Amino acid sequence: MKYKDYYNDDYVLDFSDKLYCVMPAFDKEGFSHALAGRLDDKELFARLDCMADALQKNMPGNYAQKIEAFLNMLGPELAQPEGMFQLGWWLWPVGRYVERYGNEDWRLSLSFLKELTKRFTGEFAIRPLLRAHPGEVMDELIKWTADENVHVRRLASEGVRIRLPWSQKLLTALEEFERYTILLTNLKDDPERFVQKSVGNNLNDLYKEAPQKADFLIAQWEKSGQSKAQQWIIKHGRRNQK
Repeated sequence: MKYKDYYNDDYVLDFSDKLYCVMPAFDKEGFSHALAGRLDDKELFARLDCMADALQKNMPGNYAQKIEAFLNMLGPELAQPEGMFQLGWWLWPVGRYVERYGNEDWRLSLSFLKELTKRFTGEFAIRPLLRAHPGEVMDELIKWTADENVHVRRLASEGVRIRLPWSQKLLTALEEFERYTILLTNLKDDPERFVQKSVGNNLNDLYKEAPQKADFLIAQWEKSGQSKAQQWIIKHGRRNQK
């Protein structure tokens, strides 16, 4: 099944029931009617945008009240690192909503994404926050690099990638290179391969955009020795270098 086909009429009804349980004033009939039969001819992100539009129209209250409802419907945290890509798909419209409207209250959105990423990735939703508030958001992500939750640490890295697949190019890594250096350096010895892969992908993106900066960053790391994690990250980051 293609990713887009997950978001069909049955999904809409199930999602609306879950949201109604935590927000009884949510117009689930209006939400379902706005989407029924109107997703089949659309690609993935067009479907997500339709659902985000329907949420905006049919959820009552202000942005903070909507985020509170989303927070209350998240469910338990994932037990395994990669679980977000098996179990968390149902939450993508929530992430898309925050991606679209999150700068209405970027601090609240950032706090919410820290919880969302423990169930499903926030790597797309965090990028508009980084564009609008690069220094402040990077400072918070640096704190996340020390979080005990693997998904939070991974989002700190994955969200700032220059060339994240399915997303527009983001140059915050270059514009805030000092902060970016601190962030990746904090994660260069992370024990989880899930995080290591993200850091390596950051280096790979950096090599494509500013190879001198990538070499500089690795040279700084090598001054303090190399762990097995760091060796794997560097190899992964340099995988396209001749």
